[in-house]
Amino acid sequence: MAQPTLAVAPNRHIGLNSLATVLNDQKTRAVDVIAAAGTLHSDGARLVIPGTSPVLSSAGVTMAPGSFALSDIALGGVSAKLDIPMPYLRRMAAEDVPLLDYNINRWLERDDRRFLVRCLRHDSTGGDGTARAFLSDRYLRIDNLDVLMAALDGIRQAGVGVQVASCDLTERRMYVRFVSPEVQVMAPQLLRNYRSPFNGRRGSDLPVISGGFMLTNSETGYGKYTLAPYLRIEVCSNGQTVDRGTIGRTHLGARITDEDGVIDASPETMRRLLGLITSQTVDAVRAYLDVDFVTRAVRDLERDAGVAVTRPDETIKVVSQRLKYTQEQQTAILAHFIAGADLSAGGVMQAVTSVARSIADADAAYRLETTAAEALRVAAAAA
Repeated sequence: MAQPTLAVAPNRHIGLNSLATVLNDQKTRAVDVIAAAGTLHSDGARLVIPGTSPVLSSAGVTMAPGSFALSDIALGGVSAKLDIPMPYLRRMAAEDVPLLDYNINRWLERDDRRFLVRCLRHDSTGGDGTARAFLSDRYLRIDNLDVLMAALDGIRQAGVGVQVASCDLTERRMYVRFVSPEVQVMAPQLLRNYRSPFNGRRGSDLPVISGGFMLTNSETGYGKYTLAPYLRIEVCSNGQTVDRGTIGRTHLGARITDEDGVIDASPETMRRLLGLITSQTVDAVRAYLDVDFVTRAVRDLERDAGVAVTRPDETIKVVSQRLKYTQEQQTAILAHFIAGADLSAGGVMQAVTSVARSIADADAAYRLETTAAEALRVAAAAA
């Protein structure tokens, strides 16, 4: 048996318990603020927000201004909302912070809108922290922990055996991949020439694909909550989404009408919203975790997978240009294609998913997982 040649990213693919621990900690430190532009200002690349820092004195607890470091994501929100070019903001943050403060403050002074600022305090007792997102006051807050709990409740109600394959959490999104050992399809045609670059096993020895689904959510403005069909190849544990039947819920809602200041979600609003997520999860589990559904998805992949790739460099370059992969990703895909030993369009798809599993950037990995099927089609056409 061939020796493993490539490694899985060590900082990713955490377990459900680890994910829940992190999300619980974040929830205790989270603070959401609606603030008029004119009440905000930047000081030393930190956003100063009134009424966000509890101060204990002999008179009791009062709320003083809090100071929150602008994360790169929050800086991106400032760029989008105030129409300041992001490269310019980043350069000022790196080279001239007073100029950064001046630019942000001048444009805030001229704005009459309100914004939602999502922050994480340093600890649960209050005080300063990090501004992790700068958003519209129409942004509908659907938090990762609530989404996860609602989805797990939907899985329980659906009554189908499901395992958590892996989880990833970044500043942009949460990713949870579920698979079912009860829903497996044989795919000897798709996997006959493939060799796992991680453990050296051949697809012909274990030509099994499991059905599942991927749950994603963003708390910081990077896409809606979604449930998408997901396939996992058992010989290597690579996975990818399927181009059909994605369920989602946008984060755009009605304008927040609360008074300016720290806000909490309406219990009734959240109850209805999370109930919808639970219901959608039940529907998704029953639709995606079906042998016929998975069989059709596999057969769709097999249609173009057998096309021979005789010029890997050129074919993978075309795939990378069409799908806007980076040069680094293109190089990695070629290396995984060679290690996988499947010299076909299906081998290109496998290389894309194995790169996704091996890289440290979970957001980039997600994009690879969601474009792998398209990479197969482009490779077949270009070969």
